[in-house]
Amino acid sequence: MTLYANWLIANDNTTQAANIIWPIIAKDLAYAVKYWNQTGFDLWEEVNGSSFFTLSATHRALIEGAALATKLSKTCDGCAAAAPQILCFLQNFWTGSYIDSNVNVIDGRTGKDVNSIISSIHTFDPASACTNTTFQPCSSWALLNHKAVTDSFRAVYSINKGIAQGQAVAVGRYSEDVYYNGNPWYLATLAAAEQLYAAVYQWNTIGTITVDSLSLPFFKDLLPSITIGTYASGSATFESILSAVTTYGDGYVAIVQKYTPANGGLAEQFDKSSGSPLSAADLTWSYAAFLTATDRRSKSVGPSWGEKSNNVPPTTCTTPPSCNVQVTFNERVTTTYGDNIFIVGQLTQLGNWDPNSAVALSASKYTSSDPLWYATISLPASTSFAYKYIRKTSSGTVVWESDPNRGYTTASGCGSTATQNDTWR
Repeated sequence: MTLYANWLIANDNTTQAANIIWPIIAKDLAYAVKYWNQTGFDLWEEVNGSSFFTLSATHRALIEGAALATKLSKTCDGCAAAAPQILCFLQNFWTGSYIDSNVNVIDGRTGKDVNSIISSIHTFDPASACTNTTFQPCSSWALLNHKAVTDSFRAVYSINKGIAQGQAVAVGRYSEDVYYNGNPWYLATLAAAEQLYAAVYQWNTIGTITVDSLSLPFFKDLLPSITIGTYASGSATFESILSAVTTYGDGYVAIVQKYTPANGGLAEQFDKSSGSPLSAADLTWSYAAFLTATDRRSKSVGPSWGEKSNNVPPTTCTTPPSCNVQVTFNERVTTTYGDNIFIVGQLTQLGNWDPNSAVALSASKYTSSDPLWYATISLPASTSFAYKYIRKTSSGTVVWESDPNRGYTTASGCGSTATQNDTWR
């Protein structure tokens, strides 16, 4: 929407940008400023934690939103303060060798997820240097992460068997994926290509390529004799790197081409053993990923979003207070000695449906005439979620109450209180 507003301004339609588009954008920006430090679902709508993609996209959006507000003589309340703190927090996702795409969650995964590559191409700024802090496509962090993520798929898909190191492979969401038994995705494989094309664009623009100790493993896969150093445009090494990285990117596109059916339709996934299309047919994102990848290869890029003046995180991260509400859950259920009642649900604060992380209710007010179990829990405001109660017996057995799941939406006001009364079913 911000890109569209800027286009309207550039085409003598500032009034429409200010009166129709800005009010919509302003609501989104206000929500982001208020809730960016809350946990939420990841790019794949599976993990409830802190998502690298969500925060990377939020950082860029607030920078662009603040600049648009200035153009329109509007106010982007909190944008200038929140953006650098988000950038500060984003540094926590870097492990030293790759980006852990989801933190503040125990999900049983390494965190090597194409989420991070998609983030890098989303926050690509054609006017930027190879900045690590914003994970620009040509940065050492993003290149080493590209290797870590794509290498994680080399051994998990049959169609990647026998493909040598330094050559493109089919890429999925994350190696532990079990959705449709876990397969490559067209958009993920194309994202791997797009980051490489964007990096080539940046190197051409900058006029140098720096190979350091972090990025060296990435470059050695493509050019085994490469050494640490800075190579200027026009030098043989500079040209060799551009050629090798472009060819590497082309390899990912070739894999997509190989497993695209004759009618040209791009589904969501392709089978890890046969390459046949799977899951959602004609997925819009698959087509969009092809278009943006080929755009980058042809040096077609969007406008700068202001990365060059917004890429230095504060020396100290200061997270604002969470916008939470206090909800008291009253559950009435007759129990026997040794039983305990818990609440569990789809929020981190409710254990992410894990009975081992469920929140215990108190029986301090329990009587034979009023079998009350209760707990007051701090939850994010303006949030809808599902939940259930469970009974843990003295023998350790977990008994879930009957379906369907319960639902609740917290109030919008920070610090407000509420009570939910339920009865076991």
